[in-house]
Amino acid sequence: MLSKTNRLKKKKDFGRVFKKGRGFKEDFLYLKIVKNGLGASRFAFIVSKDFSKKAVLRNKLRRSLSELTRLRLSEIKKGIDGVVVVLPGFQIMDFWELEKIIQKLFKKAKIIE
Repeated sequence: MLSKTNRLKKKKDFGRVFKKGRGFKEDFLYLKIVKNGLGASRFAFIVSKDFSKKAVLRNKLRRSLSELTRLRLSEIKKGIDGVVVVLPGFQIMDFWELEKIIQKLFKKAKIIE
């Protein structure tokens, strides 16, 4: 799980990311990023009911995305707010396949090398 300093929580922060951020898409994941002017990068994850009506599956995917981001946090540039949105049509996959997709997404956004 991401530490509290690395979580995006406030509504105004979400609004700023969606209003001013740049978007990147990889498979059925969509990433919006914007600079935040802080010393830490913060992330949030949105998994809608279009993915699954079951909250257990949505929360499991959210936790997996959070953990994959936490593992890459040392490689991610500082001072970025990001929101990862799971688009409709996303299929359940194992943790390692999801890791490859999130790594491609972060490379495409140029927030990791």
